[in-house]
Amino acid sequence: MRVKCVICDKIETIDDETLTAKRLRNRPIHTYMCKPCNERIELKTNERFATGKFKLYQDKKKEDTW
Repeated sequence: MRVKCVICDKIETIDDETLTAKRLRNRPIHTYMCKPCNERIELKTNERFATGKFKLYQDKKKEDTW
């Protein structure tokens, strides 16, 4: 399967039977990022998280009265 990175527009070939390929075929909302772009984003996110100013906003859980 040929895929295109959403950030750098690099075209790569992945195996048709991988989980990533299946997700891309069945759910059009999923996008593909090449390995260098994915590593770069992970590195930048970890650097921002280390500064202490980065917050992950999570849904507030409602307590079930039952």
